[in-house]
Amino acid sequence: MAHGSVTFRDVAIDFSQEEWEFLDSAQRDLYRDVMWENYSNFISLAEPSISKPDVITLLDEGKEPWMVVREGTRRHCSGE
Repeated sequence: MAHGSVTFRDVAIDFSQEEWEFLDSAQRDLYRDVMWENYSNFISLAEPSISKPDVITLLDEGKEPWMVVREGTRRHCSGE
């Protein structure tokens, strides 16, 4: 049985701005914790040269993760 490579995008969870606004603060905190744990686990198994995903960078900066748009059109929608 052949196994393919797993990327961080395979384990990441994306929310739209509308979906994010429905989450309460405890759910947002849980999201941040889970995404950080997924990233930590992923990076421990990945090549050292892998770049930090946009969603993790946004969480580092205290920004809302819905600002990340999927595949190919990753741009910040914060009015910058």
